[in-house]
Amino acid sequence: MLDAFTALTRGTRLVFTPGLRRYVFLPILANLVVYAAMLAYVLGHFGGWLDGWMAMVPGWLDWLSWLIWPLFLVSLVLIVFFSFTLVTHLIAAPFYGFLAEQVERRVTGQPPLDDRGFLRTGVDALGRELVKLAYILPRMAALFVISWIPVINLIAPLLWALFSAWTMAITYLDYPMDNNKVPFAEMRRRLAARRWATLSYGGWVTLITWLPLANLFLLPGAVAAAVLMWDRHYRDLVPGAAAKTP
Repeated sequence: MLDAFTALTRGTRLVFTPGLRRYVFLPILANLVVYAAMLAYVLGHFGGWLDGWMAMVPGWLDWLSWLIWPLFLVSLVLIVFFSFTLVTHLIAAPFYGFLAEQVERRVTGQPPLDDRGFLRTGVDALGRELVKLAYILPRMAALFVISWIPVINLIAPLLWALFSAWTMAITYLDYPMDNNKVPFAEMRRRLAARRWATLSYGGWVTLITWLPLANLFLLPGAVAAAVLMWDRHYRDLVPGAAAKTP
């Protein structure tokens, strides 16, 4: 059985082979520009955000400040980098859709079921990213609110970690599923049916996103790994027969 770590290792080696590299370096260049702008903005505002957040802690919880401060800090960092990840994925989506298609051709010897042309694939990939955002952002907003509620926010970092793993799985495993005409709702059902494979894959991808700069070179490998995971874990699931969708 193919595990997530093995898939990521194989996928990363695969995307830097001749014929696939072209789909890797263009999004890297675009994301480097966004990365630099986002980093400058965060460094310029981080102190003010943290001071304002700590000012909201009620006086009767002052004795817990030694615990609340690092939890607030972790939650804030998660929110910032999670937002950055969403932006970079939106930029890279058309390239990653093409990359997933080429990886599937090379790995399986067969093209995906999708018969869209080059331009249509890129446009539809952006549309699919907007569908993902419509699913992710309301849940992200709910977690953001929880992160500001005293006492309850003590579990916010754990909730963010689980949500990040689920979201990363949705983000990357959707590329091969979209290429194979799996609707978004059905894609979530299939991911839920293989929950451990899904969360372990998403967890590894989340860790990769936390490697500054290196993540830009490793995330294309997550796209190839998604194709390998799709072919091994999700392709043969019966539509509509999967577990309840989160």
